[in-house]
Amino acid sequence: MEAGTCDNAAAGAPFVEKSSGHGDSSGGSDEEKRTMQRAAAAGVVECGSRMKRLFGFEREDLSSWHRLVCLLNRPADPASLGIFRFLFGMVMAIDITQERGLSHLDYKYLDGAPVCRFPLLNFLQPLPLDYMYLVYVVMFFGAIGIMLGCFYRLACLMFISTYWYVFFLDKTTWNNHSYLYGLIGFQLTIMDANRYWSIDGLRSPKKRNAQVPLWNYTLLRSQIFIVYFIAGIKKLDADWVEGYSMSYLAHHWLFDPFRMILPNEMVSLLVVHGGGLCLDLSAGYLLFFDATRPYGIFFVSYFHCMNSQLFNIGMFSYTMLATSPLFCYPDWPRRFFAHFPCFLRPVLPLTTPPPQPSTSCVYPEIRNTCTGAQENISACKTSKTRFKHKLATLFSILYLTEQFFLPYSHFITQGYNNWTNGLYGYSWDMMVHSRSHQHVKITYRDGKTGVVGYLNPGVFTQSRRWKDHGDMLKQYATCLSHHLPHYNISDPEIYFDIWVSINERFQQRIFDPRVDIVKADWSPFRPNPWLMPLLVDLSPWRTKFQEIEGSLDNQTEIVFIADFPGLHLENYVSEDLGNTSVQVLQGQLNVEIVDEKKNYTLQPGEKKQLPAGAYHKVYTVSEGPSCYMYIYVNTTEAALQRNFTKLFELQERVRNGTEPLPPELQPLITGENDEGSEVSVTDPIVRLFLKRQQRMKEVKKRREANVFERLNRFAVKKYYMYRRTFLMTAIAMRNLAVGLPPLDQLTREVAFANMKDPEANQDLKDEVGHDEL
Repeated sequence: MEAGTCDNAAAGAPFVEKSSGHGDSSGGSDEEKRTMQRAAAAGVVECGSRMKRLFGFEREDLSSWHRLVCLLNRPADPASLGIFRFLFGMVMAIDITQERGLSHLDYKYLDGAPVCRFPLLNFLQPLPLDYMYLVYVVMFFGAIGIMLGCFYRLACLMFISTYWYVFFLDKTTWNNHSYLYGLIGFQLTIMDANRYWSIDGLRSPKKRNAQVPLWNYTLLRSQIFIVYFIAGIKKLDADWVEGYSMSYLAHHWLFDPFRMILPNEMVSLLVVHGGGLCLDLSAGYLLFFDATRPYGIFFVSYFHCMNSQLFNIGMFSYTMLATSPLFCYPDWPRRFFAHFPCFLRPVLPLTTPPPQPSTSCVYPEIRNTCTGAQENISACKTSKTRFKHKLATLFSILYLTEQFFLPYSHFITQGYNNWTNGLYGYSWDMMVHSRSHQHVKITYRDGKTGVVGYLNPGVFTQSRRWKDHGDMLKQYATCLSHHLPHYNISDPEIYFDIWVSINERFQQRIFDPRVDIVKADWSPFRPNPWLMPLLVDLSPWRTKFQEIEGSLDNQTEIVFIADFPGLHLENYVSEDLGNTSVQVLQGQLNVEIVDEKKNYTLQPGEKKQLPAGAYHKVYTVSEGPSCYMYIYVNTTEAALQRNFTKLFELQERVRNGTEPLPPELQPLITGENDEGSEVSVTDPIVRLFLKRQQRMKEVKKRREANVFERLNRFAVKKYYMYRRTFLMTAIAMRNLAVGLPPLDQLTREVAFANMKDPEANQDLKDEVGHDEL
């Protein structure tokens, strides 16, 4: 073999043309014949080798740098890549208006609003509102260009440049799938994904239906494999394996079939957690091999369809569904669309002719290993490796190495670590941690006068994400220190007391409440010194929590607290909570009733009744962490519920004619028939009762709606969302082109854009509570 050329004597079939797992290694099956034909179309003659049938390449292909370059630049059919490009661009165009926020951009980036923001780098700031609309328009047309394969490289650059700018602009919106969209967009930018079913192909015969190098498929397949597999590795966390991460999901209606044969606890442990773990660990392998691919596609499709109903994750489920066919033979679209009627062929992807050669690929000198005969290579194909082929191979190796390394790189960026490692987004630890916040207090102190005051949690910000991340808390405190001087607070000191429960543990402090975060030290490369440790030694108490909660009646609530020695919790008992007590589980407490100016020392097992409508302080005076619980009953709601029950029973007796209705309660009959009308009743209890019944009827009507009604409701909702998106974008583009109109005109235009469906005045919750209280 000449130096720099690729010989096919031992190379086997291209990676994407593998045929395996069909249970017949004789080489005479129909499937293997079809595989031979596909390999021949790519310039290869295949003879059966077990490794080649399993993986699509021989061991020798990895024996040297030159052979690896030849392997990753082998020709592959562009059909599957072209279909994925179209689907990804379409999904991103939809995502831009929804999860990226184009439909409500004016709420997020309103000019002049005193808002604290959380960019990755502090110098990154949003542009003026009209220019932010322009950024999103560029992103949107970039996604459309990717979908259509029109001016493909430019479209990809338009998309990824604006996408990553918006992504880095706000860490509070970071999540795994948003990060994945950016990665795929970057990969597509350097790939030849416009060689099939694209406008560029119509404009350039050289690009039309041209083969693509194998590394195009290798990168995408490996990326999706990493998403699944690393997510599975992360789910080996003890909290996930023991069923504490997502236990609430077992109550969802999607798991009703499983609850017919299993108790709720086992559905959570075996189906939600066990099933999620097994699927993530095995999905990549199931999709890779021919024999298991049909099962893999079925399970991941079922999984993502369930996720689309379980979580508010935008287009992620549909994006992952679009990635599954990438693991099939790359010519599957040709065979699939060949079954459609001939009159549809002009608008469908190509089924014939076979893909043409491309200079992006390296073609082996064909030597049939069965006969030893040397075959000539076409003049339009190259068998020599060029610099761009070597560069593509090097990039593929470095990129995949980086992707395997990043989820475990948190020892470098230690400042972003909290109870969980790193900024949530690039670790693929999807749904491993669930949090609940019980108590958040922001205290300021005037640096000159010493005056102490409190801020409403979340003031000057549109996000709640800062509560869990030290880097965001530092940014928030710095921002508050810039805003508070406008309210006559000089040199403010800011203290945060944030209580969090992670995966059903005790509520405990996440940051030291004694540290002024404005002046606190923080570095992205050093551990956060004011982060409080997670009390993992108390995790076994979670089993005891379930026993205690199971012994309570339906009206009694309970909150489990753990605190550190030398700290105290200041709390206020609402007047609605008429029966509240604190009981010690571990350690020693000193409870101070502020109004009474009395202290009570409590040992494990002892409890103290707390007065309603008053402040108290709970000090941890033991040498180790203390554990205690608040037990309380909302007496106001309990009394209201008893009244509701009596009114409902009375209403039923009146309907049955067994009891006359007093005049002052006539609205119980007349009011329930006035659907959609405002309840006008003087008695507040009756008014709340009738409003609650109306809401329950509306919820029931929605739940029992047929398919057509649900589709109509969905279509109307999307129509008004896209209508507002288009009108607000048009207003912004007009403002950039010709300037701002008079304020009255602008007000009328925005009001017209904000018009909503009259039948959708409010979003109903799945569960009817006492929100009117």
